[in-house]
Amino acid sequence: MSLGEDGYDDEDHGLTRTRLPEGEGDPYGPRRGRGGGRGGRAGFSSRNMITVVGVVVLLIAAIAFANRGGGSDSDDAEKSGDKAASAEATAPSGVKPVGGKTGGIASGFARTEQGAQSAAANFAVALGGDGMFRRESRHEIVSAVYAPAVAAARQGDLDKVYSDEGFLKKIGLDAGGNAPKGMTFVSRTNPVGTKTVKYEGDTASVAVWYSALFGIAGESSTNPVAESWYTNTFELKWTDGDWKVTDFAQKDGPAPVGRDQAASTAKEMSEAVQGFGGFTYAR
Repeated sequence: MSLGEDGYDDEDHGLTRTRLPEGEGDPYGPRRGRGGGRGGRAGFSSRNMITVVGVVVLLIAAIAFANRGGGSDSDDAEKSGDKAASAEATAPSGVKPVGGKTGGIASGFARTEQGAQSAAANFAVALGGDGMFRRESRHEIVSAVYAPAVAAARQGDLDKVYSDEGFLKKIGLDAGGNAPKGMTFVSRTNPVGTKTVKYEGDTASVAVWYSALFGIAGESSTNPVAESWYTNTFELKWTDGDWKVTDFAQKDGPAPVGRDQAASTAKEMSEAVQGFGGFTYAR
């Protein structure tokens, strides 16, 4: 996979471009608001784009590499759905949450529209987590999230992407996907809401809007933790008594205007990530 000045080039299997923030100053200093975009962080340029492309890798590069030759853009999926994509509150319904886990991931989702939304939100969290950067946990995640035939077909390609030592080194990780001693690797997906694009009983198409945190928290980090926003549209199929992923597409945003507030110090960020656990069940 090659990188252009502003991210992936147009020939990389439909990968989304990521524009690099502009600006100067302490990477952990105040963020300067900008109409229609996020504030800048120092030390970034198109030449070291690879250091922040980890967010893209989470659910674009790795999966797009494995999925190449198939899949459709999420915009098209929404337009072609039988059900109109209307806003609905993501609120408690009284339905009992799932009681099981597979590979540390919630399982046993209801065979309902809400169950499909729950599955999609949880799968977004799992696929966007730091576990995808370690071989053993990656295999567990892929096995738990994907339909069996799909998982078997794509595991090798996913391993190739996530275990590339050159790439891992450039984002600050060792060959095992671990951060340097004294630093904290952050890769976390935070769903904001879900929306059913299409539901037909045994199959469903669900969009998940979320923010993603990615980077390495530490005093000498050259890739400080940054925030991005994406929407993933998951194609799900009821398989062996649960919802499983057969494909998905990703697009940028919707991204809110960044509030003009000072970024936390490396120490504060490390303590927050270590002290606040991520959610393992959504919806």
